[in-house]
Formats: sequence, C-alpha cells, structure tokens
Amino acid sequence: MPSLTTPRVLRCGPFSVRFSPRAVLVGSALLLLVLGLAIVLLGTGSLPIGAGQVLGSLLGQGDSDMTQRIVKRVRLPRVLTGLLVGAALGMAGAIFQSIARNALGSPDVIGFTTGAASGAIVQIIVFDAGPLATALAAVAAGMLTALLVLLLARRGQGSEGYRLVLVGIGMGATLSGLNQLLLVTGDLDQALFAQLWLAGSLNTRTWAHVVPAALGLALILPIALLHGRELALLEMGDNSASQLGVAVGRSRLVLVLAAVGLTAIATAAAGPIAFIALAGPQLARRLTRTASAPLVCAALMGAALLLVADWLSQRLAATAQLPVGLVTGVLGGGYLLWLITAQRKRSM
Repeated sequence: MPSLTTPRVLRCGPFSVRFSPRAVLVGSALLLLVLGLAIVLLGTGSLPIGAGQVLGSLLGQGDSDMTQRIVKRVRLPRVLTGLLVGAALGMAGAIFQSIARNALGSPDVIGFTTGAASGAIVQIIVFDAGPLATALAAVAAGMLTALLVLLLARRGQGSEGYRLVLVGIGMGATLSGLNQLLLVTGDLDQALFAQLWLAGSLNTRTWAHVVPAALGLALILPIALLHGRELALLEMGDNSASQLGVAVGRSRLVLVLAAVGLTAIATAAAGPIAFIALAGPQLARRLTRTASAPLVCAALMGAALLLVADWLSQRLAATAQLPVGLVTGVLGGGYLLWLITAQRKRSM
C-alpha cells in the first residue's frame, strides 16, 4: 500500500498534476492554522474582542459600529499585511534555498533584504521621501543587489551554491555598514524614522500596504508555481537538470527574479523581517518530507510564523507593541545557531 509520501498523479483529460498526499494534508493543516491565527490576532489588542464578534464584524453583523471599525479598519489590514509578507518571504526562501542548494540561502542571510533596506534608507535620509517612494526604492534596490550578487557568484571555481551564500553575506555586510553610515550622518528625525523602519513592523499598517503586497503576490505566485518542476530539478545540479530538458540559465533567472520580487514586496510592506525566509521553507520540508521545495507549504508556514511572531510582539510588551522584526530576529538568531550546530554534528 503506497504511503502518504508516495507521489500521486491526478489526470483530467490532457492535463495531469503530480502531488504528494502528505504535502496536501500538511498544507491544509497550515491553512487552517493561518486562519485560526488571523482570527486570534483580529481579537487581540487594547480592546479584546471574542472570536464570535470578530466573525460577525467581518460579515457585517458586529455588535457595534466601533467593533466593526476596529476589526475592519485597524486590525484587518495589519493581519493581512502580516499574512502576505510571511507568505512572500516563505516562498522566496524556498526558491533561494533550492537554487543555492544550501539551507542558509535565504534572502535575509545572503544580503537581498539588506539591499532593499539600503534603497529605503537612502530615500528616507537623503531625499526625505514618503512611504510610496520608500517602497519603490526598496524594490529597486533589492533587484539591483540580487543582480550584483548573482554576477559576482558566477565567477571563480567551486560550489555555486556556497559561492552564492558567501558573496551574499559579504554584500550584506557591506550594505549594512553603508546603512549605519547613513543613519549616523543623517538628520536626527529622519534617522529615527529610518531606524524604526529597519526594525520591521506591522504597526500602523493600512489598506495602502495591503493592496500593493496582494497585487505583487498575485502576479509573482503563478510564475513561481509554474516553474516548480524546474526548481526541483535544479536541486539535482545544473548538469542533471540540463539533461532532463531544463533550460538552466533561463529557469534560474526567472526563479531568482520571482524570489527577489517577493522579497522586495515583503520588505517594502513591512520593512526587513528576518528568520521567516530562513526557517519557513525548512520547517515545511520537514513536515511534508518531500525532496523538492514545497512552495505552497513554505508560503503558508511563513505566514503562520509571522502571525505567531506578531502575536508575541503584542503580548511581550508591557506598555507598547514591539516591532515584529525584533521578535523574528531573536527567534531567527537562535534557529540559525541550532541549524549550524546540527549540520556540524551530521558532518562529523
């Protein structure tokens, strides 16, 4: 009798879809978890609201106009932004880790998130720009950083995956130093605003943050999913993937652009948020036990992790809400130390 990890094929006329039953079950469980966390967060705040009232407010049947305004205008944009940002980072991390064939190949480790942050800081410190210009600058700078890292990683000999990680770490360190220099030399008020943005936060998120993130994710998500097979084959190495009919250069470029776009969208919406792109895909792969990158499950895991971190940021602070990026940074540092230690033990 085939196990849950045995791939199945669903055929409908000339079309066929290959799937893993265990991945479907895990994805369904993660989806329910995300929905449950969203309802909990919609009821969390200075004015606690029960789950029944939250659902009634979402359906336009709330007990009072004030409850509906709090849920729909204040908390719902924050929750949706966190969900979209977490999903984007989770999927971006899965793509980068598969292309690099390295567990450390996440955008916050290899410098892409720092590059996006550099573009935003330049706009804030140098040009005193508003939110829209800051978001656009983050997207453009993230794309440029990715291009530079990929070009530098193609030089030299050795494992391309490790080269990509090492070059990305070096690029991230350089840009981090540049960011600190801009913060020190900039105007005090602008530097404080930039520092708050760098912390990564879901506070004061509005529909103006939700709509661009949703449109960007809706545009890039189908592209990533359509190239899921090529991504799985690229994990086997360029030579093997090429022999199996994959246009290695074109597929890698499309997937990298998709992952960078997802990272830039997430950074523009909530600032640089660590840990999600690193841990989300790996936790999803451990749960699904699939050989290829579980893109959908990684996105759902990323959304769940960020919503949990947002709940913690609201519960841990006694007087004010902590930026969610600080919470994910602490969790991510511990996870990274555990990951490196575990890999070292396996190699001994």
